[in-house]
This record gives sequence, C-alpha cells and structure tokens, in this order.
Amino acid sequence: MNSPEQPLPTFDEVLLCTPHTSAEQVGLFLRRCLIPCHGGDKIYTMLYADELSYEVSCRAEELFQHLQCYSSSYRLIVLCNCERENSYLPSAFSHCKVHMIPQRSQADIQQYLQLHFRVPQPCGSAAAVFKEHTCVGIVSSKRAGMGK
Repeated sequence: MNSPEQPLPTFDEVLLCTPHTSAEQVGLFLRRCLIPCHGGDKIYTMLYADELSYEVSCRAEELFQHLQCYSSSYRLIVLCNCERENSYLPSAFSHCKVHMIPQRSQADIQQYLQLHFRVPQPCGSAAAVFKEHTCVGIVSSKRAGMGK
C-alpha cells in the first residue's frame, strides 16, 4: 500500500481461517508459501489463524517446520486476534510475534481500496448501486434479518 499502483493480494496469497478450515487447505497454502517457485515476491497471509482447530494447528506447525528448510526467503504473515493469542498456532510462533499498529490512516486505506475495487465502466453492472461504482460494498443493519 506504499503506492496506489501496488496490487491487492491475489486469491492464492491469502488463507482466511475458520474452525472448519482443513489441514489439507492449510498444507496447500504453506506449500505455496514455502516451496520456491517462479511465483515472484508474493506475501502470504493467514488471517484468523487462532480460529484453526487444535489438530489442524498441530499439523500446520509440523508441516511448516518440515518445509521451512526448502526456502529461507519466504514471506508469511500470520494474523490473529490478540485476545486469542494463546491458542496453539499463535503460541507456536510467539518467538516471531510483532504487534502491529496501522501505519496509514483509515481514510488512506479506504481511498486505496476504492481505487482497486472500482469498476471501470459501471453501466449494466451491479457496482452502480455502490458508492463511487465499486464492485464491493458492505450492507449492514442494527436489526437482524431485515432482508439485507
């Protein structure tokens, strides 16, 4: 996000973890990250790693330790909720922990995302209903089940 030209992460660079994320999904993600290939300088990110089940977390750590020998130049970010930092995977990587504070203002982040999510020609696109013709929008309500 240092410049507006920098692209958003691609689908293969991000793993959004839930309690239902399988060991196979985590394994495929770690292999993409840790086994060198011609993919370039990608930054891989595991979001909500603290949500992984204990079994999946154990297998992920074992696989990480095994694959780490293939590359010393990998770039992996593991994000978790600071209130759940004592769950297995964040604890296993606690020696690498860095507390992060956003370096950009919320307005700068919103402007960057609007630039990358804007539809070039909104005619005939559902993006016409969102602010500034973006292809992503958030619809929320304080009342549950109101047809969002």
